[in-house]
Amino acid sequence: MEGVPCLRVFSCHAQLFRTCLQSRGLLDPSLSLVKDSDGTVLLPILPSRLSQLDLQSLRNNVSSDCDITWSQSLLQSKKTKGKPGVNNLQKFLQELLESHGERWMQELEKDLPRSFQRHGDLILLGDNCFTLPLWKKIDDQLWSTVAKGLGAKRLAKMSRISRDGFRSPVVMMLLGENSWVKHVDNSISYEFDVTKCMFSAGNITEKLRVAGFDCRGETVVDLYAGIGYFTLPYLVHAKAAHVLACEWNPDAAAALQKNLEANGVSDRCTVHQGDNRQFQLCDFADRVNLGLIPSSEDGWPVACRLLKRTTGGVLHIHQNVTSPLQNRAADDETRRVSAKRTDREAWQSWADDAADRIASLLRNLTGALWVTSIQHIENVKSYAPHVHHIVLDLECRPSQIYADSVPTPGNKTSINLNTRTSVGINQPPD
Repeated sequence: MEGVPCLRVFSCHAQLFRTCLQSRGLLDPSLSLVKDSDGTVLLPILPSRLSQLDLQSLRNNVSSDCDITWSQSLLQSKKTKGKPGVNNLQKFLQELLESHGERWMQELEKDLPRSFQRHGDLILLGDNCFTLPLWKKIDDQLWSTVAKGLGAKRLAKMSRISRDGFRSPVVMMLLGENSWVKHVDNSISYEFDVTKCMFSAGNITEKLRVAGFDCRGETVVDLYAGIGYFTLPYLVHAKAAHVLACEWNPDAAAALQKNLEANGVSDRCTVHQGDNRQFQLCDFADRVNLGLIPSSEDGWPVACRLLKRTTGGVLHIHQNVTSPLQNRAADDETRRVSAKRTDREAWQSWADDAADRIASLLRNLTGALWVTSIQHIENVKSYAPHVHHIVLDLECRPSQIYADSVPTPGNKTSINLNTRTSVGINQPPD
Protein backbone atom coordinates (compact mmCIF):
# COMPACT_ATOMS: atom_id res chain seq x y z
CA MET A 1 0.00 0.00 0.00
CA GLU A 2 1.45 3.33 -1.05
CA GLY A 3 -0.57 5.24 1.53
CA VAL A 4 -2.22 8.65 1.78
CA PRO A 5 -0.72 11.87 0.30
CA CYS A 6 0.29 14.15 3.19
CA LEU A 7 2.05 17.44 3.76
CA ARG A 8 4.96 16.90 6.16
CA VAL A 9 5.59 19.96 8.38
CA PHE A 10 7.37 20.84 11.60
CA SER A 11 5.03 20.40 14.58
CA CYS A 12 5.43 24.05 15.67
CA HIS A 13 4.00 25.20 12.32
CA ALA A 14 1.36 22.49 11.88
CA GLN A 15 -1.60 24.73 12.74
CA LEU A 16 -0.50 27.45 10.31
CA PHE A 17 -0.10 24.96 7.47
CA ARG A 18 -3.42 23.34 8.38
CA THR A 19 -5.18 26.70 8.13
CA CYS A 20 -3.57 27.40 4.75
CA LEU A 21 -4.59 24.00 3.39
CA GLN A 22 -8.14 24.45 4.65
CA SER A 23 -8.48 27.88 3.06
CA ARG A 24 -7.38 26.47 -0.29
CA GLY A 25 -9.65 23.41 -0.08
CA LEU A 26 -6.70 21.01 -0.08
CA LEU A 27 -7.00 19.42 3.38
CA ASP A 28 -8.84 16.08 3.58
CA PRO A 29 -11.49 16.79 6.24
CA SER A 30 -12.36 13.10 6.69
CA LEU A 31 -8.92 12.16 8.03
CA SER A 32 -6.98 13.19 11.11
CA LEU A 33 -3.43 14.50 11.20
CA VAL A 34 -0.66 12.11 12.27
CA LYS A 35 2.44 12.78 14.37
CA ASP A 36 5.33 10.98 12.71
CA SER A 37 8.16 9.24 14.55
CA ASP A 38 10.65 12.00 13.66
CA GLY A 39 8.58 14.66 15.42
CA THR A 40 7.00 16.11 12.28
CA VAL A 41 3.26 16.24 11.58
CA LEU A 42 1.51 14.76 8.52
CA LEU A 43 -1.51 16.68 7.22
CA PRO A 44 -3.72 14.56 4.88
CA ILE A 45 -4.26 16.00 1.38
CA LEU A 46 -7.25 15.33 -0.84
CA PRO A 47 -5.82 13.13 -3.65
CA SER A 48 -8.08 14.86 -6.20
CA ARG A 49 -6.53 18.25 -5.33
CA LEU A 50 -2.90 17.13 -5.15
CA SER A 51 -2.09 18.59 -8.57
CA GLN A 52 -3.11 22.06 -7.28
CA LEU A 53 -0.74 21.99 -4.32
CA ASP A 54 1.89 24.75 -4.60
CA LEU A 55 4.60 23.97 -2.04
CA GLN A 56 6.62 27.11 -2.64
CA SER A 57 3.57 29.31 -2.00
CA LEU A 58 2.88 27.45 1.26
CA ARG A 59 6.51 27.80 2.34
CA ASN A 60 6.39 31.52 1.67
CA ASN A 61 3.12 31.97 3.56
CA VAL A 62 4.28 30.14 6.69
CA SER A 63 8.02 30.90 6.41
CA SER A 64 8.84 27.25 7.05
CA ASP A 65 9.75 24.20 5.00
CA CYS A 66 7.35 21.42 3.99
CA ASP A 67 7.22 18.56 1.54
CA ILE A 68 4.92 15.84 0.26
CA THR A 69 5.11 12.28 1.56
CA TRP A 70 2.92 9.20 1.32
CA SER A 71 1.99 7.92 4.75
CA GLN A 72 2.09 4.18 5.23
CA SER A 73 0.25 4.63 8.55
CA LEU A 74 -3.49 4.17 8.83
CA LEU A 75 -4.91 7.68 9.15
CA GLN A 76 -8.06 7.37 11.25
CA SER A 77 -11.29 8.86 10.05
CA LYS A 78 -12.47 11.70 12.30
CA LYS A 79 -15.90 10.10 12.43
CA THR A 80 -14.53 6.91 13.95
CA LYS A 81 -11.59 8.25 15.93
CA GLY A 82 -11.86 7.26 19.58
CA LYS A 83 -14.72 4.83 18.98
CA PRO A 84 -14.33 1.10 19.60
CA GLY A 85 -13.57 -0.91 16.48
CA VAL A 86 -12.75 2.20 14.39
CA ASN A 87 -14.55 0.94 11.26
CA ASN A 88 -16.78 -1.62 12.98
CA LEU A 89 -14.64 -4.54 11.80
CA GLN A 90 -13.72 -5.65 15.32
CA LYS A 91 -17.32 -5.30 16.48
CA PHE A 92 -18.67 -7.48 13.65
CA LEU A 93 -15.97 -10.10 14.15
CA GLN A 94 -16.55 -10.23 17.90
CA GLU A 95 -20.27 -10.84 17.33
CA LEU A 96 -19.46 -13.56 14.80
CA LEU A 97 -17.11 -15.34 17.18
CA GLU A 98 -19.63 -15.20 20.02
CA SER A 99 -22.30 -16.73 17.77
CA HIS A 100 -19.91 -19.68 17.31
CA GLY A 101 -19.32 -19.98 21.04
CA GLU A 102 -15.84 -18.42 20.90
CA ARG A 103 -14.46 -15.70 23.17
CA TRP A 104 -12.76 -12.55 21.87
CA MET A 105 -9.09 -12.32 22.87
CA GLN A 106 -6.57 -9.50 22.63
CA GLU A 107 -4.31 -11.54 20.36
CA LEU A 108 -7.15 -11.55 17.81
CA GLU A 109 -7.19 -7.76 17.78
CA LYS A 110 -3.49 -7.78 16.92
CA ASP A 111 -4.27 -10.11 14.01
CA LEU A 112 -6.64 -7.63 12.32
CA PRO A 113 -5.49 -5.68 9.22
CA ARG A 114 -3.71 -2.43 10.13
CA SER A 115 -3.67 -1.26 6.53
CA PHE A 116 -5.05 -2.39 3.20
CA GLN A 117 -5.53 -1.27 -0.38
CA ARG A 118 -8.98 -0.17 -1.52
CA HIS A 119 -9.82 -0.55 -5.19
CA GLY A 120 -13.41 0.58 -5.57
CA ASP A 121 -15.58 -2.06 -3.89
CA LEU A 122 -12.62 -4.47 -3.57
CA ILE A 123 -10.35 -4.56 -0.52
CA LEU A 124 -6.87 -6.07 -0.92
CA LEU A 125 -5.49 -7.30 2.40
CA GLY A 126 -1.83 -7.93 3.22
CA ASP A 127 -0.46 -11.26 4.40
CA ASN A 128 0.06 -10.16 8.03
CA CYS A 129 -3.56 -10.52 9.18
CA PHE A 130 -6.03 -13.32 9.94
CA THR A 131 -3.18 -15.77 10.53
CA LEU A 132 -4.39 -17.34 13.82
CA PRO A 133 -5.94 -20.85 13.73
CA LEU A 134 -9.18 -19.66 15.37
CA TRP A 135 -10.27 -17.87 12.17
CA LYS A 136 -10.40 -21.24 10.39
CA LYS A 137 -13.34 -22.26 12.59
CA ILE A 138 -15.52 -19.54 11.09
CA ASP A 139 -14.00 -19.54 7.60
CA ASP A 140 -17.37 -19.92 5.88
CA GLN A 141 -18.60 -16.58 7.29
CA LEU A 142 -15.33 -14.80 8.03
CA TRP A 143 -14.74 -13.05 4.71
CA SER A 144 -18.28 -11.76 4.23
CA THR A 145 -18.08 -10.31 7.75
CA VAL A 146 -14.70 -8.68 7.04
CA ALA A 147 -16.04 -7.18 3.82
CA LYS A 148 -19.05 -5.80 5.68
CA GLY A 149 -16.83 -4.30 8.38
CA LEU A 150 -14.58 -2.61 5.82
CA GLY A 151 -17.42 -1.42 3.58
CA ALA A 152 -16.53 -3.62 0.60
CA LYS A 153 -18.26 -6.15 -1.65
CA ARG A 154 -15.16 -8.05 -2.79
CA LEU A 155 -12.15 -9.21 -0.80
CA ALA A 156 -8.70 -10.46 -1.80
CA LYS A 157 -5.43 -11.17 0.00
CA MET A 158 -1.89 -10.72 -1.27
CA SER A 159 0.69 -13.10 0.17
CA ARG A 160 3.85 -11.89 -1.58
CA ILE A 161 5.39 -10.66 -4.83
CA SER A 162 6.29 -13.53 -7.13
CA ARG A 163 9.79 -14.14 -8.46
CA ASP A 164 8.59 -14.69 -12.02
CA GLY A 165 10.58 -11.71 -13.30
CA PHE A 166 7.39 -9.70 -13.77
CA ARG A 167 6.89 -8.73 -10.11
CA SER A 168 3.42 -10.24 -10.38
CA PRO A 169 1.41 -10.23 -7.16
CA VAL A 170 0.39 -13.53 -5.59
CA VAL A 171 -3.21 -12.69 -4.79
CA MET A 172 -6.13 -14.95 -3.87
CA MET A 173 -9.72 -13.83 -4.14
CA LEU A 174 -11.52 -14.45 -0.83
CA LEU A 175 -14.93 -13.03 -1.68
CA GLY A 176 -16.27 -12.44 -5.17
CA GLU A 177 -15.08 -13.83 -8.50
CA ASN A 178 -14.36 -10.78 -10.64
CA SER A 179 -10.84 -9.52 -9.86
CA TRP A 180 -10.76 -6.56 -12.28
CA VAL A 181 -10.77 -3.10 -10.71
CA LYS A 182 -10.71 0.49 -11.96
CA HIS A 183 -8.87 3.65 -10.87
CA VAL A 184 -9.39 7.15 -12.23
CA ASP A 185 -6.47 9.57 -11.82
CA ASN A 186 -6.42 13.01 -13.44
CA SER A 187 -9.30 12.05 -15.78
CA ILE A 188 -7.45 8.91 -16.94
CA SER A 189 -9.01 5.48 -16.41
CA TYR A 190 -6.77 2.59 -15.35
CA GLU A 191 -8.21 -0.94 -15.24
CA PHE A 192 -6.33 -4.06 -14.17
CA ASP A 193 -6.67 -7.51 -12.63
CA VAL A 194 -5.48 -7.38 -8.98
CA THR A 195 -4.48 -11.05 -9.14
CA LYS A 196 -2.08 -10.37 -12.03
CA CYS A 197 -0.97 -6.71 -11.87
CA MET A 198 -0.03 -4.12 -9.25
CA PHE A 199 -1.04 -0.45 -9.05
CA SER A 200 1.39 2.15 -7.71
CA ALA A 201 -0.61 5.02 -6.22
CA GLY A 202 2.55 6.71 -4.95
CA ASN A 203 3.59 7.68 -8.49
CA ILE A 204 0.71 10.13 -8.87
CA THR A 205 2.93 13.23 -8.58
CA GLU A 206 5.13 12.00 -11.43
CA LYS A 207 2.09 11.12 -13.54
CA LEU A 208 0.80 14.66 -12.99
CA ARG A 209 4.18 16.09 -13.97
CA VAL A 210 4.24 14.03 -17.18
CA ALA A 211 0.71 15.20 -17.93
CA GLY A 212 2.05 18.78 -17.86
CA PHE A 213 4.66 18.15 -20.60
CA ASP A 214 4.12 19.50 -24.11
CA CYS A 215 4.89 16.53 -26.36
CA ARG A 216 2.96 17.62 -29.45
CA GLY A 217 4.68 16.27 -32.56
CA GLU A 218 6.94 14.00 -30.51
CA THR A 219 7.50 10.26 -30.68
CA VAL A 220 7.81 8.90 -27.14
CA VAL A 221 9.01 5.49 -25.98
CA ASP A 222 7.89 4.15 -22.60
CA LEU A 223 10.34 1.33 -21.89
CA TYR A 224 8.51 -0.04 -18.83
CA ALA A 225 4.88 0.74 -19.56
CA GLY A 226 3.06 -1.54 -17.12
CA ILE A 227 -0.68 -0.93 -17.36
CA GLY A 228 -0.04 2.58 -18.71
CA TYR A 229 1.03 4.61 -15.65
CA PHE A 230 3.00 7.06 -17.82
CA THR A 231 1.99 5.97 -21.33
CA LEU A 232 -1.53 7.28 -20.80
CA PRO A 233 -0.56 10.74 -19.43
CA TYR A 234 1.82 11.17 -22.40
CA LEU A 235 -1.06 10.43 -24.78
CA VAL A 236 -4.08 11.95 -23.04
CA HIS A 237 -2.64 15.15 -21.58
CA ALA A 238 0.86 15.72 -23.03
CA LYS A 239 -0.55 15.04 -26.52
CA ALA A 240 2.37 12.97 -27.82
CA ALA A 241 2.03 12.22 -31.54
CA HIS A 242 2.79 8.54 -30.91
CA VAL A 243 3.94 6.40 -28.00
CA LEU A 244 5.71 3.09 -28.32
CA ALA A 245 4.92 1.24 -25.07
CA CYS A 246 7.18 -1.68 -24.10
CA GLU A 247 6.01 -4.18 -21.47
CA TRP A 248 7.29 -7.71 -20.96
CA ASN A 249 4.55 -8.91 -18.57
CA PRO A 250 1.78 -10.27 -20.85
CA ASP A 251 -0.91 -9.62 -18.24
CA ALA A 252 0.14 -5.97 -17.83
CA ALA A 253 0.36 -5.60 -21.62
CA ALA A 254 -3.20 -6.90 -21.94
CA ALA A 255 -4.41 -4.40 -19.32
CA LEU A 256 -2.48 -1.62 -21.10
CA GLN A 257 -4.23 -2.40 -24.40
CA LYS A 258 -7.58 -2.33 -22.61
CA ASN A 259 -6.75 1.04 -21.01
CA LEU A 260 -5.62 2.56 -24.31
CA GLU A 261 -8.98 1.69 -25.82
CA ALA A 262 -10.93 2.85 -22.76
CA ASN A 263 -9.24 6.26 -22.92
CA GLY A 264 -9.65 6.60 -26.70
CA VAL A 265 -5.93 6.79 -27.56
CA SER A 266 -5.17 3.32 -28.97
CA ASP A 267 -4.69 4.78 -32.46
CA ARG A 268 -1.61 6.72 -31.26
CA CYS A 269 0.10 3.89 -29.39
CA THR A 270 1.93 0.72 -30.39
CA VAL A 271 2.37 -1.92 -27.68
CA HIS A 272 5.54 -4.03 -27.82
CA GLN A 273 5.07 -7.07 -25.56
CA GLY A 274 8.40 -8.62 -24.65
CA ASP A 275 11.90 -7.84 -23.38
CA ASN A 276 12.79 -4.30 -24.50
CA ARG A 277 16.47 -5.29 -24.60
CA GLN A 278 15.61 -7.45 -27.61
CA PHE A 279 13.88 -4.53 -29.33
CA GLN A 280 15.51 -3.91 -32.74
CA LEU A 281 14.19 -0.44 -33.66
CA CYS A 282 16.51 2.56 -33.35
CA ASP A 283 16.93 6.25 -34.25
CA PHE A 284 13.32 7.46 -33.99
CA ALA A 285 12.48 8.71 -30.45
CA ASP A 286 12.31 12.31 -29.26
CA ARG A 287 11.79 11.22 -25.67
CA VAL A 288 12.28 7.99 -23.69
CA ASN A 289 10.71 7.22 -20.33
CA LEU A 290 12.62 4.72 -18.16
CA GLY A 291 10.17 4.24 -15.30
CA LEU A 292 11.66 1.25 -13.50
CA ILE A 293 12.89 1.13 -9.90
CA PRO A 294 15.07 0.42 -8.03
CA SER A 295 17.09 1.01 -11.22
CA SER A 296 16.48 1.30 -14.96
CA GLU A 297 20.18 0.89 -15.88
CA ASP A 298 19.56 -2.23 -17.97
CA GLY A 299 17.47 -0.04 -20.25
CA TRP A 300 20.03 2.76 -20.71
CA PRO A 301 21.68 1.22 -23.82
CA VAL A 302 18.22 0.61 -25.31
CA ALA A 303 17.16 4.20 -24.64
CA CYS A 304 20.35 5.58 -26.23
CA ARG A 305 19.82 3.43 -29.31
CA LEU A 306 16.25 4.69 -29.68
CA LEU A 307 17.08 8.43 -29.58
CA LYS A 308 17.16 10.24 -32.92
CA ARG A 309 20.76 10.33 -34.14
CA THR A 310 20.55 13.79 -35.74
CA THR A 311 18.65 15.73 -33.07
CA GLY A 312 18.81 13.62 -29.90
CA GLY A 313 16.13 14.00 -27.26
CA VAL A 314 15.29 13.71 -23.56
CA LEU A 315 15.58 10.72 -21.23
CA HIS A 316 13.48 10.51 -18.05
CA ILE A 317 15.51 8.13 -15.87
CA HIS A 318 13.98 6.68 -12.69
CA GLN A 319 16.23 5.51 -9.85
CA ASN A 320 16.18 4.78 -6.12
CA VAL A 321 19.02 6.81 -4.58
CA THR A 322 20.30 6.13 -1.06
CA SER A 323 21.47 9.06 1.09
CA PRO A 324 24.12 8.81 3.85
CA LEU A 325 22.94 8.48 7.46
CA GLN A 326 22.67 11.70 9.50
CA ASN A 327 24.23 12.68 12.83
CA ARG A 328 21.46 12.12 15.39
CA ALA A 329 23.10 14.36 17.99
CA ALA A 330 21.58 17.51 16.46
CA ASP A 331 18.11 18.78 17.34
CA ASP A 332 15.16 17.66 15.20
CA GLU A 333 14.88 20.74 12.98
CA THR A 334 18.63 21.03 12.39
CA ARG A 335 18.83 17.32 11.58
CA ARG A 336 15.92 17.58 9.17
CA VAL A 337 17.40 20.57 7.32
CA SER A 338 20.76 18.78 7.15
CA ALA A 339 19.07 15.62 5.86
CA LYS A 340 17.40 17.53 3.03
CA ARG A 341 20.72 19.04 2.02
CA THR A 342 22.39 15.62 2.15
CA ASP A 343 19.60 14.14 0.02
CA ARG A 344 20.06 16.80 -2.65
CA GLU A 345 23.80 16.21 -2.72
CA ALA A 346 23.26 12.45 -3.15
CA TRP A 347 20.75 13.01 -5.97
CA GLN A 348 23.07 15.46 -7.72
CA SER A 349 26.05 13.11 -7.42
CA TRP A 350 24.08 10.22 -8.91
CA ALA A 351 22.69 12.47 -11.69
CA ASP A 352 26.16 13.73 -12.64
CA ASP A 353 27.44 10.17 -12.88
CA ALA A 354 24.40 9.07 -14.92
CA ALA A 355 24.87 11.99 -17.33
CA ASP A 356 28.52 11.03 -17.91
CA ARG A 357 27.66 7.36 -18.45
CA ILE A 358 24.86 8.16 -20.89
CA ALA A 359 27.20 10.45 -22.88
CA SER A 360 29.72 7.61 -23.06
CA LEU A 361 27.06 5.12 -24.20
CA LEU A 362 25.92 7.50 -26.96
CA ARG A 363 29.49 8.13 -28.10
CA ASN A 364 30.23 4.39 -28.27
CA LEU A 365 26.97 3.73 -30.10
CA THR A 366 27.20 6.47 -32.74
CA GLY A 367 30.91 7.19 -32.97
CA ALA A 368 30.20 10.89 -32.42
CA LEU A 369 30.45 13.18 -29.42
CA TRP A 370 27.26 13.95 -27.46
CA VAL A 371 26.47 16.52 -24.79
CA THR A 372 24.23 15.50 -21.89
CA SER A 373 22.62 18.25 -19.83
CA ILE A 374 20.72 17.78 -16.54
CA GLN A 375 17.42 19.61 -16.92
CA HIS A 376 15.70 18.59 -13.71
CA ILE A 377 15.74 16.17 -10.78
CA GLU A 378 12.31 15.18 -9.48
CA ASN A 379 11.78 13.66 -6.02
CA VAL A 380 8.82 11.34 -6.53
CA LYS A 381 8.56 9.82 -3.07
CA SER A 382 10.44 8.32 -0.15
CA TYR A 383 10.81 4.64 -0.96
CA ALA A 384 12.39 3.55 2.34
CA PRO A 385 14.41 5.20 5.14
CA HIS A 386 17.19 7.24 3.45
CA VAL A 387 16.08 5.97 0.01
CA HIS A 388 14.25 8.25 -2.45
CA HIS A 389 12.65 7.46 -5.79
CA ILE A 390 13.86 10.24 -8.10
CA VAL A 391 13.59 11.01 -11.81
CA LEU A 392 16.40 12.59 -13.81
CA ASP A 393 15.37 14.61 -16.89
CA LEU A 394 18.46 14.36 -19.08
CA GLU A 395 18.74 16.24 -22.38
CA CYS A 396 20.98 14.42 -24.86
CA ARG A 397 22.16 16.21 -28.03
CA PRO A 398 24.82 15.52 -30.65
CA SER A 399 27.70 17.92 -29.98
CA GLN A 400 27.18 19.82 -33.26
CA ILE A 401 23.50 20.42 -32.48
CA TYR A 402 24.46 21.60 -29.00
CA ALA A 403 27.13 23.93 -30.37
CA ASP A 404 24.65 25.49 -32.80
CA SER A 405 22.29 26.42 -29.94
CA VAL A 406 24.41 28.12 -27.29
CA PRO A 407 22.97 27.33 -23.83
CA THR A 408 22.02 30.01 -21.36
CA PRO A 409 24.91 30.61 -18.92
CA GLY A 410 24.47 29.28 -15.40
CA ASN A 411 23.53 26.07 -13.69
CA LYS A 412 20.51 24.53 -15.45
CA THR A 413 19.89 21.93 -12.79
CA SER A 414 16.75 22.09 -10.69
CA ILE A 415 15.62 19.82 -7.89
CA ASN A 416 11.94 19.40 -7.17
CA LEU A 417 10.85 18.25 -3.69
CA ASN A 418 7.74 16.41 -4.84
CA THR A 419 6.06 19.45 -6.39
CA ARG A 420 5.58 20.96 -9.80
CA THR A 421 7.58 24.06 -8.73
CA SER A 422 11.31 23.86 -9.45
CA VAL A 423 13.79 24.73 -6.73
CA GLY A 424 17.23 25.91 -7.83
CA ILE A 425 19.92 23.65 -6.51
CA ASN A 426 22.07 26.57 -5.45
CA GLN A 427 19.16 28.12 -3.54
CA PRO A 428 17.56 25.40 -1.40
CA PRO A 429 14.44 26.48 0.54
CA ASP A 430 16.00 25.68 3.89
